[in-house]
Amino acid sequence: MTKSKEFETRLQEINRLADALERQKSNLQEAAAHDAGFPVKITSVEVDLSVEYLRTMHQEISWIINGQPYGTVATIFPYDAPTVMLARLGGAALLTGNRLRFSFSSQTPRTAELIGKICEPFKTMEPVVGQDNREFGRHCVTDKNVRVLFISGGSEVGEVYRRRHRSFDKLFFAGPGGMPAAIVFEDADAKAASSFITRRAFINGGQYCTTMKKVYIHSSLYQTVRNRILDTVKGIKVGDPFDYATDIGPIRVQRTRIILEKALEKCQQASLISGSINGEIVLPLVLETENSRIPDLELFGPFLVLKPFDDPHEAVLELVQTRYGFLIAFFGSPSDQAKTLFYTHFGMVHENPDFTFTPLRLPFGGKGASGWILERKGNDWIERDGAFLYSKELILS
Repeated sequence: MTKSKEFETRLQEINRLADALERQKSNLQEAAAHDAGFPVKITSVEVDLSVEYLRTMHQEISWIINGQPYGTVATIFPYDAPTVMLARLGGAALLTGNRLRFSFSSQTPRTAELIGKICEPFKTMEPVVGQDNREFGRHCVTDKNVRVLFISGGSEVGEVYRRRHRSFDKLFFAGPGGMPAAIVFEDADAKAASSFITRRAFINGGQYCTTMKKVYIHSSLYQTVRNRILDTVKGIKVGDPFDYATDIGPIRVQRTRIILEKALEKCQQASLISGSINGEIVLPLVLETENSRIPDLELFGPFLVLKPFDDPHEAVLELVQTRYGFLIAFFGSPSDQAKTLFYTHFGMVHENPDFTFTPLRLPFGGKGASGWILERKGNDWIERDGAFLYSKELILS
C-alpha cells in the first residue's frame, strides 16, 4: 500500500471515530453530568471540539510522513475531558498507525462504559473498562507490546513509573499543573485580560489542568481588573449540571473538594473576597493578597488568587520560582528578559491569549514537576520536558 493510500485509510477511520462521538453527544453529556457534575453545556463544547479536531487530522500528516509507529501506546484518561483526550491521543494513534490501549478514571464509570462502546468497532483501539488503574499500570509495565506510556498524576506517581522506564521506549509523565498563572503588565488591555482570566479560571469549575489559579496584576490596573473579575463572577451560574444555563455543576469528586479546602487553609494570609464551599456546591473562590507570597500548591477547582505588583521584574522572578513549570499567560508587553524567563521555566506560554477552550492543536506539556519525557535512544536514554504535539511523539523517526 502506498503512503498516500495508507493515510487515506487512516483518515477514514479517524472520521468514523468523529462520527461516532457526534452521534453519542447527548449520551456523553448525560454521563459526564452524572459522573462528575460537569455541565451539559461544557461537555457539548468538548465533544464539538473533539469532532472538529479529528476531522482536521489531515493537517498533521506532514509532521509524521517519514515516521514509523511504535506499536502499542497506553494511557489512563483523567476524569476531566476524557473525550478531548480520546481525540488528541486516539486521533494521533490512528493517524500514526499505533494501537491505543486506555483505561479510565474511577470517577467516570458511566463515561468509561460509553467511550468503551464507541471504540469497540475500531480494531486498533483497546478500551479497558472497570479495571483498577494500578493494575492497569502494572500490566502496561510487564506487557512487552506496550512501547509508549502516557501517565498523569501527582509527583509520586511519576517517580513510581520513572523507576520502570526501561520497560518502554518512551514514557510521558503529565504531572500536576500546580497553579497556572497569568500576569497583567502596565500596558495591558485590562478588559481583555480580565475577561480571559475569568473565563479560564472558572470554566468547568476550574477542573482542567490548564485553568488559571493565580494572577499578578500591575497596581495601576489592579482595581479595574479585580472589579471586572468580580463582576463577571457574579454572573456565573452554579447548580444543576443538566441545565444548559449552568456554568459550574456540583463538584462531585471528593478529592477536588478536599484540595480546595486545604488550599483555603494554606492561603489564610489572603482574603476571601468571593465564593464559598457548601458540600458539592462550590461558588467560585476569589482571594486577594497584597504582601504575602502565594503558596506553591497542586490545585484543582474554581480557585483564583489575585495579587498586585509594582515592580515587573520582582513579579516575574516570583512567578518563575515554582516547582510547577506548566503554564503562564501574559497580557501587555513583558521585557525580553521576562519572556526568556517564561519560556525557560514553563512548558506553555500564552501571549495575550483570547480563547475560552484551549485549542486542541496547541502544543501541550509542562516543565519541572509538571512533566517530563524519558525516551530511549539506542542504548541510551534522554530526558526532556516542555510542550509537545501528540502525533509527532508517536512515531519513530
